[in-house]
Amino acid sequence: MKFNITLAALLLFLNLSAQKNDYKVNSPDGNIKVSFNLNASGEPYCFIYHKDSKVIDTSYMSFDLKDAPSLSKDFKVADVQSSSFNETWEMPWGEQLKVVNNYNELELNLQETSNFKRKITIVYRVFNDGIGFRYEFPKQENLHEVVITDENTEFALTGDHTAFWIPGDWDIYEHLYNTSKVSKINATTLRDNPNLGKHSYIPENAVVTPVTMKTDNGLYLSFHEAALIDYAGMTLKVDTINFKLSSELVGSDITGYKVKRVTPFNTPWRTILITEKATELIDSKMILNLNEPNKLEDVSWFKPTKYTGIWWEMHLGKNSWDMASGIHGATTQNAKDKIDFSAKNGIGAMLVEGWNTGWEHWIGFEDREGVFDFVTPYSDYDLDEVVRYGKRKGVSIVMHHETSAAPRTYEKQLDTAYALMKKYDMHVVKSGYVGKIIPKGEYHHGQWMVNHYNNAAIKAADYQIAVNAHEPIKATGLRRTYPNIISREGLRGQEFNAWASDGGNPPEHLPIVAFTRMLAGPIDFTPGIFDIKFDKYKPNNQVNTTLAQQLALYVVIYSPIQMVPDLAENYENQPGFQFIRDVVTDWKKTEVLNGEIGDFVTIAREDRNSDNWFLGSITDENARDLDIDLNFLEEGAKYSATIYEDGKNAHWDKNPTSLNIRKFEVTKNDTLKLKLAAGGGAAISFMKNK
Repeated sequence: MKFNITLAALLLFLNLSAQKNDYKVNSPDGNIKVSFNLNASGEPYCFIYHKDSKVIDTSYMSFDLKDAPSLSKDFKVADVQSSSFNETWEMPWGEQLKVVNNYNELELNLQETSNFKRKITIVYRVFNDGIGFRYEFPKQENLHEVVITDENTEFALTGDHTAFWIPGDWDIYEHLYNTSKVSKINATTLRDNPNLGKHSYIPENAVVTPVTMKTDNGLYLSFHEAALIDYAGMTLKVDTINFKLSSELVGSDITGYKVKRVTPFNTPWRTILITEKATELIDSKMILNLNEPNKLEDVSWFKPTKYTGIWWEMHLGKNSWDMASGIHGATTQNAKDKIDFSAKNGIGAMLVEGWNTGWEHWIGFEDREGVFDFVTPYSDYDLDEVVRYGKRKGVSIVMHHETSAAPRTYEKQLDTAYALMKKYDMHVVKSGYVGKIIPKGEYHHGQWMVNHYNNAAIKAADYQIAVNAHEPIKATGLRRTYPNIISREGLRGQEFNAWASDGGNPPEHLPIVAFTRMLAGPIDFTPGIFDIKFDKYKPNNQVNTTLAQQLALYVVIYSPIQMVPDLAENYENQPGFQFIRDVVTDWKKTEVLNGEIGDFVTIAREDRNSDNWFLGSITDENARDLDIDLNFLEEGAKYSATIYEDGKNAHWDKNPTSLNIRKFEVTKNDTLKLKLAAGGGAAISFMKNK
């Protein structure tokens, strides 16, 4: 529960200084400290410490407004409030069942000493693994409509840290990660990525969040935001000389400003994870905890599941989304075949892309308004029959809505499209936003589109529909408030392996993703490709991992919906496919056992609906041996373990499909030795003996 504390208790964790305008708040364990102050000009700034070592130096904060003086100086602290909060709440689905939410809060009410007397509140919440802070604009006489041209939130680093980053693209997150010192970040050189073409817009040297860093003394920092609602997405502009990050909101060429709001309102939380181990970054639930509790209450109509689909064959070139091509994939018979395969293997759902008319004109055309209507199937796709057949086989259909980045067309038809899904008892939609946003001048990550993404998901809940968005706005923990926001893309996914001209995703890609993009929320990455080399369809492309790593990704890269994407024939007579049959997508507990950013990571998760555990371990281009302590297993219990591991001579390029399977009995007192090949991995199922 939340409570206001007495002055005596306040001194224990706030450690208020005797100096005027110096205010401090500590984490519950005392390891992280925030110090807030005003300089002689009344400009607000802060420091952040970890165990008495400064991790964020003097960092100022201000706002530039349209047709009004900046909110930057002449402030005084009019009032200070403090509180402490500690609760445990349950996730309706997720990486774990129970989440501890424990922080100390400091609320600073600032007011200008000038004639305007404008007010702004800065709220800090300090957790044991990081901090969040936001700006609150109260209702007031001299500040009604707030038009923000720039938010100037600084993060002054204390050194030239090693950063794991992608460029601050206003339209797309589908870039390869870069590893460099902050001083060497060069985002603008990535503007002309041939695999993204005109879909990409990188206006300056900035990075997308989450951006994760490692300091020279071994501390881990990750910068992001939480509760992104009715506000522009934030990139972080990089000062490579002074090692400083500063907020750069995504703008609009149409309006000429970044954000327009009416008081009262709050900004999203600006967040910094601060941990001593890389694994603790993945453990953190701070981003979720900075969001409001569940507003939908019962969402039992959404069932975490695996799903197959008419999708991968398009990326291979075997079939196409459009009917005019003559190799249309979304036919009634193809859908039925996928349903049969799903039912045979205990896979609960099946996605159909290319089912509705309009795909002949959806990409490469300037005017894409009205291309799709989201209810009219192609003539060779009998929607009634596919749904009927799926229900008879126990396989639900995942709807697909490709908007072609024409959100106004989609918004006009949302109720009609969702009503069709409700009619057929469909509860999951995969939405897509490929292309430059129409109207021209708006961007995927600006305020207008943030509102579109959020409003589409909130409306979907009225129809008991869960949303898996591709080409999305970044995840910021809103799945806590609206649990029908189940997953999203928001990274360079598996499909790049099938058609990218740069060789696809390198082996280090996912060991970086686990400590960067995955910190934001669930990822619809589509693991599980068995035909690694694509020799039949794409001989110049391949997946740059071993088969064992593809299995391990079902545990490592979290999503409550996990695709089984490869062609059905590529799974036939494959012993390794048993792991995909067995692995689940909803978890009671998660244990991050080891890991380093860009190198390797091992994660174990316990099935929410049984006492079984599953483990995934992946590595980069370097082979490595890992000792895995099984002390996460239940005391006194015995488990039948099946390990799917790289074969003796496995290698991501030279011998990717070499797979060895071993079975044995284990207890929590055992230690396993994993031998991961270059670009390899290991997947283990631990089935509790009765």
